[in-house]
Amino acid sequence: MKRTRLLITAIAMAVTFTASAQNKVTNPFGLVYGDAITQNIKGKVNIQSVTYKLNGIEIAANVYTPANYDAGKKYPAIVVAHPNGGIKEQTAGLYAQRLAEAGYITIAADAAFQGASGGEPRHTDKPFYRTEDIRGMADFIANFPGVEANRLGVFGICGGGGYTLKASQSDKRLKAVATLSMFNSGEVRRNGFQNSQLGTIQTRLKEASAARALAAASGKISFAGVATITDEEISKTTTDLYREGYQYYYRTHAHPNSTFLYTKSSLMDLMTWDAATNMDLIDQPLLMMAGSKADTKYMTDEAFPKAVNAKSKELFLIDGATHIETYWKPEYVNKAVAKLVDFFGKNL
Repeated sequence: MKRTRLLITAIAMAVTFTASAQNKVTNPFGLVYGDAITQNIKGKVNIQSVTYKLNGIEIAANVYTPANYDAGKKYPAIVVAHPNGGIKEQTAGLYAQRLAEAGYITIAADAAFQGASGGEPRHTDKPFYRTEDIRGMADFIANFPGVEANRLGVFGICGGGGYTLKASQSDKRLKAVATLSMFNSGEVRRNGFQNSQLGTIQTRLKEASAARALAAASGKISFAGVATITDEEISKTTTDLYREGYQYYYRTHAHPNSTFLYTKSSLMDLMTWDAATNMDLIDQPLLMMAGSKADTKYMTDEAFPKAVNAKSKELFLIDGATHIETYWKPEYVNKAVAKLVDFFGKNL
């Protein structure tokens, strides 16, 4: 999730934000969510930082192992895909840790070109790579000691939820599919949030094309998104998604690797892509969750009925929750985790 503000000179601003946010991260693993692991203690859930290559790019990930993990035993595993603008140390890590507490080996990785993962130019945000990120996590975790590869599930949050739907359409290693606060990145980049930019689609496509031409001719990268934001700007933001999102990413759960920037040329790919196409290819069990008050709920409502061939499917509403509140608010996280444990328990 990102506000559409074009920032050709955004990198310098992002550096300023990074320096200020860095001072707020005190967890030894860089985790910024509540009740995060602070040390690996024998007999409890542990976290292991790993790297691996995906399409020539080094990916940074965290693997969470259950309490009393024994590599000689067999465990089900879950791939966790982070939101747009997010990283593995934020809500993806929170849910990965909670699922590990329930007995699963879990993995949360930074998307290629983002966070601590490699890839140039930085902040590239293209559906091909985000979908490959999920497949790459599956590649890695399926071969992790103790993982029973035929009991592999996937869980995507926000934009990661949209890419989870797409990855699951073709990757049948993913035996059970769950999303939370699903954000259809293609639809929003194309039509605007809540279809607010339908009249400027061609103009924005021309701008994206020009950005690619500029990069090819001169090497200069143009950016869209938000590098910094003031308290006043946050308070004046009218939609819950963006107002609460700015508060989450820039204030309460800020992390130097998290960014709202993306290359403007990425829009050429994003605007011609849609998470909800080919939903009929999902034949695995499907769980889609959304807050009852989320202003993004319409995207889940659009995609869910199209999964006509899912082995089973359920739309689960978290009563009273907005989109961002499902990332961190304990009462809503607890409800989502309980539903996930029940769902994966039945289907893995």
